[in-house]
Amino acid sequence: MNGKRPNIIKDKSFTFAIRVVKCYKFLVENKEFVMSKQLLRSGTAVGALVREAEHAESTADFIHKMAIAQKRS
Repeated sequence: MNGKRPNIIKDKSFTFAIRVVKCYKFLVENKEFVMSKQLLRSGTAVGALVREAEHAESTADFIHKMAIAQKRS
């Protein structure tokens, strides 16, 4: 092991984003464009916000950014 602890939230948000992209592709193939675009934006935003929180400048900043990510899920 490389000494790093696994980041469960990061892993789950990545897995969720993969599932969202697959769902998006299915919806587009079935001619659903409006809902599919919104799903893609909001579903992948969770992971982006979690990654942004990883690089927070303080504990308070980290908590704030994770709270925003939680609102998106």
